[in-house]
Amino acid sequence: MDFSSFLTSLGTSFVIFVILMLLFTWLSRKPGNAVVYYPNRILKGLDPWDGRSRTRNPFAWIQEALSSTEQDVINMSGVDSAVYFVFLGTVLGILVLSGIVLLPVLLPVAATDKSVKISNNTSTGDVNDLDKLSMGNVVKKSPRLWAFLIATYWLSFVAYYLLWRAYTHVSLLRATALMSPNVKPEQFAVLVRDIPPVTEGQSRKEQVDSYFKSIYPETYYRSMIATDNREVNKIYGELEGYKKKLAHAEAVYAESKQMGKPEGSKPTTKTGFLGLIGKKVDSIEYYNEKINELIPKLEAEQKFTLREKQRAAALVFFTNRVTAASAAQSLHAQMVDTWTVDDASEPNQLIWANLKIKFFERQIRQYVVYFIVALTIFFYMIPIAFISALTTLDNLKNLLPFIKPVVNIGPIRTILEAYLPQIALIVFLALLPKLLLFLSKQEGIPSESHAVRAASGKYFYFIILNVFIGVMVGGTLFTTFKKIEKDPNSIVPLLANSIPGNATFFLTFVALKFFVGYGLELSRMVPLIIYHLKRKYLCKTEAELKEAWSPGDLGYATRIPGDMLIITIVLCYSVISPLIIPFGVVYFGLGWLILRNQALKVYVPSFESYGRMWPHIHTRILAALLLYQVTMLGYFGVKEFVYTPFLIPLPILSLLFGYVCHKKFYRSFSNTALEVACQELKEIPNMEHVFRSFVPPSLSSEKTEDDQFEDALSQVSRMGSLA
Repeated sequence: MDFSSFLTSLGTSFVIFVILMLLFTWLSRKPGNAVVYYPNRILKGLDPWDGRSRTRNPFAWIQEALSSTEQDVINMSGVDSAVYFVFLGTVLGILVLSGIVLLPVLLPVAATDKSVKISNNTSTGDVNDLDKLSMGNVVKKSPRLWAFLIATYWLSFVAYYLLWRAYTHVSLLRATALMSPNVKPEQFAVLVRDIPPVTEGQSRKEQVDSYFKSIYPETYYRSMIATDNREVNKIYGELEGYKKKLAHAEAVYAESKQMGKPEGSKPTTKTGFLGLIGKKVDSIEYYNEKINELIPKLEAEQKFTLREKQRAAALVFFTNRVTAASAAQSLHAQMVDTWTVDDASEPNQLIWANLKIKFFERQIRQYVVYFIVALTIFFYMIPIAFISALTTLDNLKNLLPFIKPVVNIGPIRTILEAYLPQIALIVFLALLPKLLLFLSKQEGIPSESHAVRAASGKYFYFIILNVFIGVMVGGTLFTTFKKIEKDPNSIVPLLANSIPGNATFFLTFVALKFFVGYGLELSRMVPLIIYHLKRKYLCKTEAELKEAWSPGDLGYATRIPGDMLIITIVLCYSVISPLIIPFGVVYFGLGWLILRNQALKVYVPSFESYGRMWPHIHTRILAALLLYQVTMLGYFGVKEFVYTPFLIPLPILSLLFGYVCHKKFYRSFSNTALEVACQELKEIPNMEHVFRSFVPPSLSSEKTEDDQFEDALSQVSRMGSLA
């Protein structure tokens, strides 16, 4: 990519961002759009335009985001959102403090070295003006390389300092949240798996109750045996679906009375596949019939599930938080594959289907999933490397000669060079997250938040290996294949010399992500259009309208790895091509502002893990830092700098820093400290309410007595004793 294409990309992206920001200012003031731009506030019963949200000033939202406190974020979106902003602020601080030194020192050092001319460029083959500001412009063995070596150390130590401060701060945030005097059901429960087989004449519930009563006689409350809920969930889903369809049909019928004849026109539906084929019937009567059929079927299946589909797992409840916290981190059985006890997650997070999976099966599943992910990474690297190489215009013209007349037109060529490779890469990556989340759940993970953390980790390593390394290596191999074929030993210097040239691609990639990506995030054009289309043509009931504007959460499974890719790119190029640092600062600065606005007004968290994702974020920032240090070590070696071994201590320091942080902080994230759990509550917990909060919706019934679990589960015992 030449300099004019780079400027075109940057300028166009900026113009798009400004347009989207102005659209946001205009659209967010309209009352009909409030549910799209302020759903979080509406769901909490707050005025959407409280304060200065309806002002004509297009920058008012920035002032509101800057003036908000961390406690405001916690109140509106939870501790996990606050921890995410600690991550953004920490990375922003690393880049700002590093840039203050690196930019004024390294840019003049690189630009004033006239002893070398860059001839290798991955995009056009021309001398790139941006490459003159990089470390690639410094001659081998030059004393000027000392400046770059010292800069490598400076950035590393800035990162160590800010990461330590962030870990300490997040630990305090987590402890403060867990010490809250408010009653949280998950703090009074533990998850028990790998329960041994039941002895003859004893029910599963009696087995669990007797085991934990003997260990915790004073504080044990009761247990809830896990069941296989697949069939009851299916019936419950059908019933709820028909209830929604009935409400929709009744709303259509009521509307027809107002719009046409007083008697109205009853809606009809077809009884076949998806309502498209089959006999045409009255919708209201048909749905009522289906509901009346399913209700007794659901009640029968609920009883059958509770009695006959018990599994070797349970939720165990205690009357105080300290006992639950202590039980979750204690070894209960001599053998580690029996009576495994862990913290309980929030009731709505539990993945019931995974609770029955045994200890060693979970281990095997984990390794199988890792193997599948490794294969996915490998096979994805091939098409991504191919796309990164193929979507350069020179390669496209060679492969598709008939497009030459089109791409040779100046404006078209400039736009295609500016956007084609980056858009192709972003679209290709959008296909992956759901697969990784599915694979994570197959490991036997018991909660949604844990599955999200696991999927986030897989996605991080995927995009680092495929996008960062794949694009850098793949593009170079594709353009220099003939040289490597003639001289295989030249592959290392060719790859090393291509690093500064690839900086232009990544500069454009980062710019596209923060200007266009965050512009779309702020303006919410796609959700706005979808909402108004659904409202006009599909929604007839309040429940359907609410579902249409439901905002979802921040999407940590993909958002955090995407941010990690940017920090990895920026760190690895920060010394080689310091001009990338301002782009990183803008990305994380804009992200902090825009996503803070979204957290306060838009997104609604789907779970709360009290910052348990932070150790994973910290580890991956360190992984990016380690990759940066290894990259610099290799690049200094290619530059034949005699003092390159001075960089060897840096990766060792990073590993040591990570080890110390893990030992000092991690345990308080994997378990709740007892000094945290022992804080007094403002009210005596209603243990029956705590227990009922964990009952799956498909097993709840208005007609069922309060002691449904006791009756259903103890009946097995009575039947055994009669035998």
